[in-house]
Amino acid sequence: MEVQPNSPSTQDLQPNPNPNPNPNPSDHDRNPLPKDQLPITTKTTPSNSKKLTLLPLIFLIYFEVAGGPYGEEPAVQAAGPLLALLGFLLFPFIWSIPEALVTAELSTAFPGNGGFVIWAERAFGPFWGSLMGTWKFLSVVINIAAFPILCVDYLEKIFPVFDSGWPRYVAIFAMICILAILNYFGLTIVGYVAVALALVSLSPFILMSLISIPKIRPHRWISLGQKGVKKNWNLYFNTLFWNLNFWDNVSTLAGEVDQPHKTFPLALLVAVIFTCLSYLLPLFAVVGSVSVDQSLWETGFHAEAAQIIAGKWLKVWLEIGAVLSAIGLFEAQLSSSAYQILGMADLGFLPKIFGLRSKKFNTPFAGILLSTGIVLAVSYLDFTVIISSANFLYSLGMLLEFASFIWLRRKMPALKRPYKVPMRLPGIVIMCLIPSGFLIFVMAIATKIVFLISGVMTAAGIGWYFFMKFCKARNWFKFNNNEFNPDEDS
Repeated sequence: MEVQPNSPSTQDLQPNPNPNPNPNPSDHDRNPLPKDQLPITTKTTPSNSKKLTLLPLIFLIYFEVAGGPYGEEPAVQAAGPLLALLGFLLFPFIWSIPEALVTAELSTAFPGNGGFVIWAERAFGPFWGSLMGTWKFLSVVINIAAFPILCVDYLEKIFPVFDSGWPRYVAIFAMICILAILNYFGLTIVGYVAVALALVSLSPFILMSLISIPKIRPHRWISLGQKGVKKNWNLYFNTLFWNLNFWDNVSTLAGEVDQPHKTFPLALLVAVIFTCLSYLLPLFAVVGSVSVDQSLWETGFHAEAAQIIAGKWLKVWLEIGAVLSAIGLFEAQLSSSAYQILGMADLGFLPKIFGLRSKKFNTPFAGILLSTGIVLAVSYLDFTVIISSANFLYSLGMLLEFASFIWLRRKMPALKRPYKVPMRLPGIVIMCLIPSGFLIFVMAIATKIVFLISGVMTAAGIGWYFFMKFCKARNWFKFNNNEFNPDEDS
């Protein structure tokens, strides 16, 4: 793929040095923005609570998206070494960078908990804000359910008792509950735990890549796969998408970030670079140094490759790192889903009870409970069905998110944007159309069961919106009347 000169790059994530071109307060007072062009803000962290700073935010974003090279192996199984390497090399330009740019601009323009829910509500009205919340929340909690499964899959390599039966079910249940409790102790703690988990879980990959250098044969990088092996495009694209999406998840906790107008763009810039390197370097190393049957490249093969390259000691270390990575992924994404629930309650999309915070730790207690309950409910589904359904729902939400981004540029040109993607309306339309085309492709190749699950959940989300309107009209529950009024649809 040839990158055009005006294509967005990672340097575009740097903050706008002069976000307010008219600093004269008197001019602003004489020409105030209309009410519907004022930024939405939700209830943020109280001043006596710790705000999330740059370093933990970088690693929270990293664990929202990747958590390491664990799970990239099926791309080789599905399409061969060359296409796997090209996929992880080019896909960030097609998908990751545009999504990160949209997140940087809108998170700094609307720095409140709820993120993409606020963006859709401001662009198209409360119905679409509510539906965005349904799609994104369900996609995240379904995705979260994959991580305890992935974790137990690695544990069973060390402890075979977790291979099947009740020990496996108990291990998944216990892991979900214990990790949810850790999230209760605070976002700052989760952020610094993410830093530690990233360092420990990536260290065996760094070591494996260095040891493999003398064994690398570059001709293996250009292999299209074994003869007679049919390419599995569904698995290939879902693997790329699953490993490189969810950049916007961090927007749901924008109200908890210290100086979001400065911190968000820089954190996203660093996280994009760091994530891409963490996928590419180990993949180049293992593909170039290990020659095995293509069918063996399933989730967890990196551990087997570590044993081939350096010995069993590195395999065990990498498997421990995989467990720690799954923990980091779970914690980061549970945080984003819990703060999304908190933000939706603050905005009046959900009853006030869903906005409950812990008195001691100030964490979204109700959001954590709700998210954990749904994760438990779907954690025993087939792993492939889980990630495919999450991808489908997320694709629906992202199409709405790109549309919201474009429409907000047109609808609110005077809105203060501390960071602004340096492109005019035609440019951002083109920037969003490319990943939107990929989203439509991912949805088109979904299986019937994925269509069924996604359709049922979408219908439930629409029904939920009208049920909330009914409850509010009957005063069955208490709602915040902050910014959202379900009787004022655009």
